[in-house]
Amino acid sequence: MAKTIVLYLLMLLIFMACIQKEDVKLITFVNPMIGTDEDGHTFPGAIVPFGMVQLSPDNGDHGYNWCSGYHYTSRHIQGFSHTHYSGTGAESLCDISVFPIVNRSPTPESIRSDFSHQDEKSSPGYYAVTLKSFDIRAELTATVHCGLHRYTLPDSRNALLRVDLGFGNGAEARVGHNGDEPLECYFRKLDDQTIVGFRRSMGFVGERYVYFALKTSMKFEEVTLFADGIQVKSESEATAVRLNSYLSFPASKAGEQLLVKVAISSASVEGAQAGLLEIPDWNFDAVKRNAEAAWEHELEKITVTSDDKAFKETFYTAVYHNYFAPFRFDDALGQYTGADKKVYGGKNIYTLNSLWDTFRATAPLFTLTQTERLPDIINSYLAFYRQHGLLPSWELYFDEANVMPGYHAVPIIADAILKGVRGFDYQAAFEAMKATANQDIRESDHYRKYGYVPDDLDPRQRGVSKTVEYAFDDWCIAMVAKKMGSLADYNNFIKRSGYWKNVFDPATGFVRPKNAKGEWMLPFDPRESIGFQEGNAWIYTWYVPQDIYGLVAAMGGASRFDQKLDSLYNGPVKSGNQSGNIGYFGLSEFSNEPSHHVPYLYSFVGKPWKTAEKVNHILTEFYSNKPNGLCGNDDCGQTSAWYVLSSLGFYPVNPVGGEYVLGTPMAAKSDILLDGAKHFVIRAETLSKQNIYIQKAELNGLSYTKSYIRHDDIQNGGELVLHMDSKPSDTWGTRPEDRPGRGM
Repeated sequence: MAKTIVLYLLMLLIFMACIQKEDVKLITFVNPMIGTDEDGHTFPGAIVPFGMVQLSPDNGDHGYNWCSGYHYTSRHIQGFSHTHYSGTGAESLCDISVFPIVNRSPTPESIRSDFSHQDEKSSPGYYAVTLKSFDIRAELTATVHCGLHRYTLPDSRNALLRVDLGFGNGAEARVGHNGDEPLECYFRKLDDQTIVGFRRSMGFVGERYVYFALKTSMKFEEVTLFADGIQVKSESEATAVRLNSYLSFPASKAGEQLLVKVAISSASVEGAQAGLLEIPDWNFDAVKRNAEAAWEHELEKITVTSDDKAFKETFYTAVYHNYFAPFRFDDALGQYTGADKKVYGGKNIYTLNSLWDTFRATAPLFTLTQTERLPDIINSYLAFYRQHGLLPSWELYFDEANVMPGYHAVPIIADAILKGVRGFDYQAAFEAMKATANQDIRESDHYRKYGYVPDDLDPRQRGVSKTVEYAFDDWCIAMVAKKMGSLADYNNFIKRSGYWKNVFDPATGFVRPKNAKGEWMLPFDPRESIGFQEGNAWIYTWYVPQDIYGLVAAMGGASRFDQKLDSLYNGPVKSGNQSGNIGYFGLSEFSNEPSHHVPYLYSFVGKPWKTAEKVNHILTEFYSNKPNGLCGNDDCGQTSAWYVLSSLGFYPVNPVGGEYVLGTPMAAKSDILLDGAKHFVIRAETLSKQNIYIQKAELNGLSYTKSYIRHDDIQNGGELVLHMDSKPSDTWGTRPEDRPGRGM
């Protein structure tokens, strides 16, 4: 009897453990602190997926480390602002800064609070920290257009809420700032719980308006306004370049809570006021639960099975970071300010498109997990085109930064057309792609005239990068022209797609700068950056995703290609770090996006085991679940997208080619939910830290010898089984007919 009871209890414990394991929410594996240290430039605040309001703490420091407003090394907080962008290399946004203060008098100078990471909590849709200087517990959550603050106050003689509309670059004498440079700020009190206004600023792209509406749960007793550092007499309205206000509340008792709603719009105060209605009451916990549910819904589109908790935290945080951008730009009234500075109506309009980065892996990830959202994103590109005359290149708040080469909205649109994504006008998109490819900015006129961009005619000396990136985009247009039956356009753009050959030097085996006379520019060192955008010849030589086999031939064949790849990885830097330094990558960094496909190129010459080795090394050495666990700038999700796709076991070397090159998975099982119905499952049998090589594979029960998988095979649903081993296979993926890119 005793044995029976013990057996029953044991079975019950196992059953309960299984239930508990199944009930673990995926949001618990997200650590928003990943990427907040070193060069990740992410932020830890509260947002919903693709939300316009991205509410996060700002340290108030100025410089490269604070591009997102927050850096893990700081020990003070100066405010909680409502707009941020994640992972970029430029300071911007940080609009409408709010900060609670007790036992102080209003002052025109900024006030900070010390804080400790031990008192900080961050999770999807939620952020909390104790402001040690004031003993205030601050909590943040959000909806699409509205941020909600909850401040738990101590015993105090008074409480103040600082609303700083002038927060931004151009530091005050005592305290620095993050974000844009304010040009004009406007404040108006509507009643003793509500204020509205706007902030006009100049930043990374140009002038922007952010309109706001703020409502407090308590009535404030008075308002103190400082215009450009001088207190004004009015308590109800003011305009200045720098404007900050203090809303004063009566003395508080320990545990008393002040809640604040802040909604924003790019179009009008009325649009911001409508955003307040997304939170009809003051139920902070309900808003937080809704935000968490929205994140859980998005994360559930990919489920991974692994006993490695650190991996799951790194993986799901990478997925999480991909759903920050692009973010919603239409306000709660369905309005936004367009590229021509006119107000437009529109629903589900998106902004912040770091396309030089995200077309490579973030966009292909969206094709799998954001199929229903992708048409809205593309329609936003087309709206920008109608207002601006060109498709976006590096766009923020419907303004063009013009900072990177290429016209990389093209591959995203082309990929959607070629994969049959519906919900936008194919013909209008095709015309926009062609018009953008025939622009006369960013030296594309020289590209068409010479068949390359002469470096002596490029003021920034980025001619090689521009040539090879334009050539890839032109190939994408050619593929769409072919699909749409436009032979003349196909012939034109397929010819242009081969212009990369005009900057390839067979004598050195590198792409390199050339002048307008057709002469190679001297001196030439493949490690130097002259001629290149955030890279060098060691990186950009491999950037021919539309014609890898043409590059193989140009280098003298598969053996020479293989040897040169080995030379890249066996360069002077022998160990990796968070910047992605390895071999000659140490001089140009794997963390920069033109490098992201390079580890997968071995499979094009029948060496898939070398791809597995390089990919595994990057996955395990350059990423982690620590604050410095991102491989360089996250760049609106691209660095994280590389990790997500590579961890699943594949990567799109050509993001418009319809193929994913197989590498080496990190999870024993990965399940991708497609269009809300079908599943594609990747099983890695006998996977371990040593067993990183694919020995053989089956797709839907049949032997599969190819070292790549087609998009259609994934989209149709099914199961790919990979048999892993500690030794490379001599046969799997090695035959010419089993190598990727043959159909291009």
